[in-house]
Amino acid sequence: MNQLFEALFSQYSTYSALDIVLELTAVFFGVVSVLYAKKNNVLVYPSGIVGSVIFVYLLIKWGLFGDFIINIFYVVMSVYGWYLWTRKSNGKDLLNISRTNSKEKIIASIIFITAFIFIWIIYIAFDKFDNWTAYVDTLTTAIFFSGMWLMAKRKIENWIFWIVGDIITIPLYFYKGLTMSSFLYLIYTFIAIAGFLAWRKSIEESKSLKLETV
Repeated sequence: MNQLFEALFSQYSTYSALDIVLELTAVFFGVVSVLYAKKNNVLVYPSGIVGSVIFVYLLIKWGLFGDFIINIFYVVMSVYGWYLWTRKSNGKDLLNISRTNSKEKIIASIIFITAFIFIWIIYIAFDKFDNWTAYVDTLTTAIFFSGMWLMAKRKIENWIFWIVGDIITIPLYFYKGLTMSSFLYLIYTFIAIAGFLAWRKSIEESKSLKLETV
């Protein structure tokens, strides 16, 4: 048991108490944020911003470039999503859960490709391709960029991006020595699956309601 604990958390022996507390706090707000997303609750954004801002500080300190850029983008897109989700007309939300149309699929693809190329250029410019994890970072960053934009638009496909990105990030963060964050992404994966099912149910119920009113 001690050997398992040592393997999972030995890297934290070199971290300050403040950094450990901050990572745990960011993990907490991250879980809260995804739970609110599953419930289609706008509080996904303020709670997500708190967690992302903390991670921005930690990731800069730890020199994890790709992850840092992801969280900066999270903050920006959270403000954008917060605005979109709170827009109302006659007391009703202007933006409801839906599936992507052809135009939105193209935009999501452009965001993915642009983000991938952008991170690739940044890593080359700062000579960060010194480990295989850097190449994976470029992929996960592009995945999460697209997922965040789709979530801001309340598109159910955002969960597909989160699930894929989370599954890749679990072993990646563990390898980087961020054990607690690795467990966080494991939790994210299960919540993302539940979120996808909940949003799909919402879409089906909305369709049924429209048919009944016709």
